[in-house]
Amino acid sequence: MDRRHFLIKGASFLVGTLCGVSGFSKVFACGTGRLHEGIQRRIALIIDDIGFSLGRARQFLDLNVPITYAVLPKVVHSQHLAGEIHDCGHEIMLHQPMEPYDHEVDPGPGALYVGDKSEKIMKVMAENISEIPFATGVNNHMGSRFTSCPKEMGEVLQVVKENNLFFVDSLTSSRSMAYETARRLNVTAACRNIFLDTQIDEAAILRQLFRLRMQAVRYGRAIGIGHPFPETARAVGRFVKTLKDPQISLVYISDLLVYEEDQPVLSR
Repeated sequence: MDRRHFLIKGASFLVGTLCGVSGFSKVFACGTGRLHEGIQRRIALIIDDIGFSLGRARQFLDLNVPITYAVLPKVVHSQHLAGEIHDCGHEIMLHQPMEPYDHEVDPGPGALYVGDKSEKIMKVMAENISEIPFATGVNNHMGSRFTSCPKEMGEVLQVVKENNLFFVDSLTSSRSMAYETARRLNVTAACRNIFLDTQIDEAAILRQLFRLRMQAVRYGRAIGIGHPFPETARAVGRFVKTLKDPQISLVYISDLLVYEEDQPVLSR
């Protein structure tokens, strides 16, 4: 499957999964308590699906702002881009492919599937982590079916924990048990608030970024996930120019996780 076909199918899959959770408006933060005035608000942006295109990744690097890059394993430019992103001082995660509900959508090489034996999960995770040596965390690529299975997710998260990594639940399904399982296993974890670019249109993406900012103002932190589309890069560039409030800052996801660990754990 070529990169364009992969991204188009992936975007279509995200739209489909979001329909199952009644759209963006009902996908909330892992913590829902309002913050007191004067507390620093933090926004973390994750760009998924890094590895197919050098140019598309570099559009975000050129913005010169804190962005966390989720790199797919076993993709043509993954290792090169991981090194380049690391050299630029940015944060990297392993973007671990996992089984979706839609069997016609291929999660790509290095994927995990429901029913995989513990030994296979450990082997696949070890191989993928070793391919992205600078990764500080993991998030799921697709995985609507896999993340709904606590047993398999528990085995994944045990590997994450043993490698001193954190986990971000991309929340590709309202049935996901990934965040809850991570917390039960004492794995540092969070879950995304908003997908930025299920509609690949610069104005629409910018509106999603403004919604993300509102989430951060209200709850103190917000996580947005986007993809390496030119429209997303342009929208992020425009959005960054609007962040003039000193109480709101763009940070790497690990900085937000440190902040979250200081807060009470609240249900979604």
